[in-house]
Amino acid sequence: MLSLPDHWRRGWQGREPFEAIMNLGGEVFKSRQGRTTLRFNRDGRAYFAKLHRGVGWGVLLRYVGQLRWPVTDARNEWRALGELEAIGVPTMRRVALGCRGWNPARRRSFLITEALENTVSLEDLCKQWRHCPPSPVLKRALIAEAARIARRLHAAGLNHRDFYLCHLLLERRSDGRVTDEQAPRLYLIDLHRVRRRRRLPRRWRVKDIAGLYFSSHPAGLTRTDRLRFIRAYTGQPLRAALAEGGKFWRQVARKRDQDLRTFARHHPESV
Repeated sequence: MLSLPDHWRRGWQGREPFEAIMNLGGEVFKSRQGRTTLRFNRDGRAYFAKLHRGVGWGVLLRYVGQLRWPVTDARNEWRALGELEAIGVPTMRRVALGCRGWNPARRRSFLITEALENTVSLEDLCKQWRHCPPSPVLKRALIAEAARIARRLHAAGLNHRDFYLCHLLLERRSDGRVTDEQAPRLYLIDLHRVRRRRRLPRRWRVKDIAGLYFSSHPAGLTRTDRLRFIRAYTGQPLRAALAEGGKFWRQVARKRDQDLRTFARHHPESV
């Protein structure tokens, strides 16, 4: 399959479009398990490409041995981008998709999106908060917006599976300031592993929220900040949210603590 804007089909100087895109050059951001993410420019605009060149039999068999199935091509993220757009969660704009091959270990595919300019990840932003606290208005607004995104995602039966602050990008002006401290715009990215279920099991909601809690640890969030998140995520008064969902939030806290211990064990220099 191949989905390309018409002017892109004609613009590869005689080369076959699928192969031309699979051999794109640009600034590489990530490369692992047969998947490369890079930034490139075309016709004066910036784009991101995710190039899948096959996970390989070793990875595929390891997943199958764990009774799991890896994401083997770009179509999953293409669908997730459309689903997020449908539920009102800001994300990257889809441009092109291509996929070839029946063998899941060697299937090749690509996804191209428009680049998000003038943004900063919440992970990078929050690392500064212990030494340079944000304004209370911005902090409360970011907590509420992150909770809103999580709530919409889960209400639609979607779970991110890599729901960390590094995958929430805050829109900024060209001078580096936030566009609107009272209503900041956050984009959810890296949808490679997003899954949709008719009814989202609790354990997957726990994993997503615990991921946010874990990645926000360097920010030094307070108990009050976490309670604000709970109220925004549930859409209920705090007393009712804790009374009805106390078990869920205790599970989130345990999973976060477990992740922090695992991280400390593998990265003692970072603790």
